[in-house]
Amino acid sequence: MEVEKNVARLIETLKDDDEHVQVQATEMLEEIGEPAVPQLIDALDDEDKNVRKGSARVLGLIGDVRAIKPLIETMKDDNKWVRRAASGALSNMDKRAVEPLIQTLKDDDWRVRGGAAWALGNIKAPESLEPLMGAMSDDNGFVRAGATMAVGNIGGDAAQKALEGVLNDKSSYVRRVAESFLNKE
Repeated sequence: MEVEKNVARLIETLKDDDEHVQVQATEMLEEIGEPAVPQLIDALDDEDKNVRKGSARVLGLIGDVRAIKPLIETMKDDNKWVRRAASGALSNMDKRAVEPLIQTLKDDDWRVRGGAAWALGNIKAPESLEPLMGAMSDDNGFVRAGATMAVGNIGGDAAQKALEGVLNDKSSYVRRVAESFLNKE
């Protein structure tokens, strides 16, 4: 019961305008670890964006699989910093988040698809290569850029060919991402 009260107080502290206070609360929540996970998952729905962002960050640091689905849902948040925190947290989940993230590449929301591609790129799981190569032809440039970066991070002959295939992409950013990986060779 005392741990739950402490977790609640620390989550409330994430609202503080002082970034140093937020960082301290994040570190203390990470230290508490698994017992904090249920309350952190609940806090992903808090009205305060700093609480949602901080909770997502801490869940990624703790790495509890119970947070994967709620973090994927959080990638639909209206605030881009919350979405980025959720995507980053999923990157920390390693292989355990790969299959749910691959499924998320099919989401209706381009922001969610893009976040999933970027997270998969950070995880660098070879089993995500084929779905990511498919996402390189998404209608949205953010998704294509994320998928291109992810494919480049995974690497290999198939990735090399896919990167060469987007050198004529209509987005100069997608082309630059592909070129940056092709020029490393």
